[in-house]
Amino acid sequence: MAAMNDTPDERQGATLHYIFDPLCGWCYAAAPLVDAARGVPGLRVAFHGGGMMTGANRRAITPQWRDYVMPHDRRIAEMTGQPFGEGYFEGLLRDTDAVMDSEPPTTAILAAEALREGGGLDMVHRLQRAHYVEGRRIADVEVLGALAAELGLDAKAFGDAYVSLSGAATAQHIAASRQFLQRAGGQGFPTFVLSQADGRASRIDIGPWLGRAEDWKARLAELV
Repeated sequence: MAAMNDTPDERQGATLHYIFDPLCGWCYAAAPLVDAARGVPGLRVAFHGGGMMTGANRRAITPQWRDYVMPHDRRIAEMTGQPFGEGYFEGLLRDTDAVMDSEPPTTAILAAEALREGGGLDMVHRLQRAHYVEGRRIADVEVLGALAAELGLDAKAFGDAYVSLSGAATAQHIAASRQFLQRAGGQGFPTFVLSQADGRASRIDIGPWLGRAEDWKARLAELV
């Protein structure tokens, strides 16, 4: 379903482009909207991982970081009903040995998509739940392998795909996603762009739709 570096293409019909990061709280807030969009007939959903916490932007968990993100996370929960678990609030956010790095989970998303059409978005959803509910370290290769197994992906095939897509391939995906974000005029993550079969493309403000997945699905169906 989701090609890895899609841009609006008049040959492909309607596509909802989802520019995101697996460690972005507001992307987690929008997860029900992504799931709903996948159920709209005639609409593809394409993912674009923007690498929010890569390279010099990788971040260790600190008490200061916990104090910074918790009010945002509680606001997301209130606005959308998205769950946040004790494993996250009292586990991961107190784990000062943990490092938040978007690159490994992005590679895992690409690997899952390479093995199964739609697998990338399945992996996005599973990573978000692992992070925000279960408090697991989604930058750890062992955790990523376990999550892939939970999605029914063959362990060896996933491991091979992960190695193949690590490094340059993931960096290229992130660079292309950032370029797409800039072309779309997006200000950050998540950004949604709806492209039509005739080449028209428009950015969609999801603010009014957070917590209203069924209404959002109906609206997308109208637009498609």
